[in-house]
Amino acid sequence: MRRYELETEREGSAVYFFIRDIETLDIVLLPTKYLMHKIRSKCSPNTIRRSALSILYYLEYIHEKEQELIDIYQMPYVEQTEHFVKFLYWLKAGKHTQDENHRSPNNGTCNAYLKDVFRFYLFIEEEYQQFGELKALSYNYFMAVDAVGVKKSIRSRSFKGYLKEEEHKARAAKKDEIVEILKACTNIRDRLLMLLLAETGYRIGEILGIDYSKDIDYRNHIIRVYFREDNENGARAKNAEYRSAKISKDTFDFLNLYIAEYRKLLQHQTSLFVNISGDNIGKPMNVEAVYSMLKRMEKKTGIKITPHMLRHYFGNERRKAGWSLELIQLAYGHRHIQTTINYLDIVDDELLDASQEFYEKHSSLYGIEELL
Repeated sequence: MRRYELETEREGSAVYFFIRDIETLDIVLLPTKYLMHKIRSKCSPNTIRRSALSILYYLEYIHEKEQELIDIYQMPYVEQTEHFVKFLYWLKAGKHTQDENHRSPNNGTCNAYLKDVFRFYLFIEEEYQQFGELKALSYNYFMAVDAVGVKKSIRSRSFKGYLKEEEHKARAAKKDEIVEILKACTNIRDRLLMLLLAETGYRIGEILGIDYSKDIDYRNHIIRVYFREDNENGARAKNAEYRSAKISKDTFDFLNLYIAEYRKLLQHQTSLFVNISGDNIGKPMNVEAVYSMLKRMEKKTGIKITPHMLRHYFGNERRKAGWSLELIQLAYGHRHIQTTINYLDIVDDELLDASQEFYEKHSSLYGIEELL
């Protein structure tokens, strides 16, 4: 029997998350205060929802252990570490859900849940300093140099007991697969959605957040991404960032065709992608509708494509065309170059070929022939 449940409440475009004690019907104050802090910090609804679920699972775990949040601070280092390691294995065993058909989460997902729990504890420490600090989070030190060359020591806290994460590399969509899906689409909207995902490399939330009255440069064929919190469909740019991408003339012509075809639906609001049938006709399209469409295309063609696979396709095609890693990183909106590298299908053979080509062009680097 579960002790806690996650509740949501919407006010306009804002979504609020609460954790309620099913037995007392009271809202659990500490987690709710933390989730409100996440909202004020401009975190995305998806990020806040995952944090809420992580805390919900953890509250269930300590309830089973007959413990309270504050009790964990009193544990010795070894016992505290063991407590969090056992939480990871509790998650891995699927005890966080009552769904018998639910697949066991992978190690990376379990670690992500625990990291959210640690962020929650760090919030508690900042708000209520009398509780002290978690002993299981050890300090790491590293040196950093700022823009003017001043060195400083940076201290961070980390946990040593995370599960070893499996290597995961999402597959990039292939051009012939995209063509087959485009042929199978039964309307202009779905085809345009596929084309923009493939040609911009934008995340699905960024595509669904496009305002056709403000975000499109019709003269230069440029689609821009802006951070907004008030999109009716909850779509928003990640990391509160701005980016722009140029699309091909053919896709731009298709965009104009789409706007002309659905002008009567589009004229009542400003979202580029809207529902074109059903009870919500004319309302901004949401992420669930996109995945439902792609699922239908998969049944129809036998080809599985996701927005993330199209994002991978974008980067790999640009790399083949000679774009530098830094340009692809900017196009993706990645903060770290390693994230960009993980998106690209770079294999060892390419590294060896590149090395061979380098040495053929620079055969005498160190004047070794004079030493022989």
